[in-house]
Amino acid sequence: MEPIAAGLYEEASCDVLVTRRDYADGDVFPRHEHDRGQFAYAACGVITVQTDAGNWAVPPLRAIWVPAGLRHAMQMRGPVTMLNAYIGSAAASRVGLPPACRVLGVSPLLRLLLTQAAGVSAELSAGGIAAGALPEREACLMGLLLHEIACMPALSLNAPLPDDPRLARACRRFLAAPSLGIGIDAMAAEAGMSRRTFTRQFRARTGISFIEWRQQACLLAAVVRLGKGERVTRVAMELGYSSPSAFATAFKNVLGEVPSRYFQDVPACP
Repeated sequence: MEPIAAGLYEEASCDVLVTRRDYADGDVFPRHEHDRGQFAYAACGVITVQTDAGNWAVPPLRAIWVPAGLRHAMQMRGPVTMLNAYIGSAAASRVGLPPACRVLGVSPLLRLLLTQAAGVSAELSAGGIAAGALPEREACLMGLLLHEIACMPALSLNAPLPDDPRLARACRRFLAAPSLGIGIDAMAAEAGMSRRTFTRQFRARTGISFIEWRQQACLLAAVVRLGKGERVTRVAMELGYSSPSAFATAFKNVLGEVPSRYFQDVPACP
């Protein structure tokens, strides 16, 4: 964990502090938790996050919100540059940040605010600014940063895990080798349930249908593979999409661009 996370950000009276750090492919943060909420922005590279409640994938130029006190693991999928905004619980509640993980969009304004806030936080860390005594400009910048984070749209880049042990076991096996070709009957058999019981219990335990969940789980896998440079056609076919264009449509529905354009526009990590 970066030096600021070990000391200053936990005790600082400021509502939010931002760090910036580069990571190598495969770097892992095992299960841990923070006293502050964490808004982790992938300036480049892909991040995956796991909790007991599910899995998330963060593509480049997007972020994930992890509430304070939530145990989670984080892994870098390829080189990653990450900006972390650590937000006090009172401030998170005040601006309406959710009590659960969310992958979020990131506006151009928010990207600029994160970069500026990282500089302010570095001065705090070095003692150049007294914590709790920010100059007016810096205080306004940090306040705007909080409000901009809170209004970012949520993206369907998660695969919630049901709390039923049989369903959770079947879902974990699916996540190990995701494919749109795996249907309801195969999953019901994997869980040891009838089709009717499986579909009813799955929606009750996850809040979405298995078909919706399968689509989201396959998109998570696609984001990781595309982020490592795999070809769109290969990823689409191996995940069971009927065609590359069908995959491109599903990808665009969530991230606003077809995959070839999306990853073409992402800056390379240093």
